[in-house]
Amino acid sequence: MTARAKKLFSYLLKLGILILAFWFIYHGIIKKSENLRNFHVLVSKISYTRVFITMTCVILLMVLNWFLEALKWKHLTRILAPISVWEAVESVFCGLTWAVFTPNRIGEYGGRVMFLPVRKRVHGVFAMAVGSFGQNVITNVLGAAAFVWFLFTYMHLNGWLMAGITVSAIGFMAIMLAFYFNIKWMVSLLNRIKFLKKFHRFFDIMGKYETAELLNIMWFCLARFFVFTFQYYLVMRLMIPEIPLLQMTLLMFVFFFIQSAIPSLDFVDIGVRSITADRLFAYITDQHIAVIVGVSLIYIINLVIPAILGTLFIFKLKFFDRTA
Repeated sequence: MTARAKKLFSYLLKLGILILAFWFIYHGIIKKSENLRNFHVLVSKISYTRVFITMTCVILLMVLNWFLEALKWKHLTRILAPISVWEAVESVFCGLTWAVFTPNRIGEYGGRVMFLPVRKRVHGVFAMAVGSFGQNVITNVLGAAAFVWFLFTYMHLNGWLMAGITVSAIGFMAIMLAFYFNIKWMVSLLNRIKFLKKFHRFFDIMGKYETAELLNIMWFCLARFFVFTFQYYLVMRLMIPEIPLLQMTLLMFVFFFIQSAIPSLDFVDIGVRSITADRLFAYITDQHIAVIVGVSLIYIINLVIPAILGTLFIFKLKFFDRTA
């Protein structure tokens, strides 16, 4: 296949996934009269005042979420080229705009590092990778623990199998934390791979972060994790007041854990998220449409709105003349 044909095939495949996801949501969940009836009864009981207060809080938490990410990015760039808090905010929102059109939001790296001097942009990609790794560690460690709880509570697996999964999960969490706080190990492994040796000066950037700095970055990651968990809590309690708090929170951890492992494109992601959340939350509620609406609202507020705001900063990019 030619490069053009491969690109076309890729777009058609992504479009097909999107269509299938929404077809499943519509025919498997929304079209069922019982689901629609339950949802109508549910929302009819919610006051406009409560909706306004809840959604205002969720939007403010979105701002806090990305402000924390901007502070984390500012902290990460200190060893490369110090930037102001406002420049960090601009670069984060610009990166979100680029992320919308790229698989696994990889464009976020390109959009963000454009606010660094030209000679530091490639280094910035690897600095950002440290921050992303920290966020993944939090998601995977808490998610793996919650996944063990989920299997124990709802799957009722054989005792020995459950014990094996628990030990594996603990091992996985330990490895994630060990590699993060000893990121030089990963740098050393990458530098031993022959065809990657020429990039060692970029990998070495990751190794410059000491334990104290990595711990500070981890606090930012942990704060962000609990901010968007609280967003889901507010929306779910608004839509489904009777939903149990502890089970909902742990299922959210499992949901984030699964989402982090699924390759996606942002505009396809909303369908995948909805299906995943519906399947998980079916264990504690039969309000399928409410779950889908709640997850979709958070997606729009946390990713789509910031991506739109990021377009305001696109025109400030200087592709070639930042030489500091």
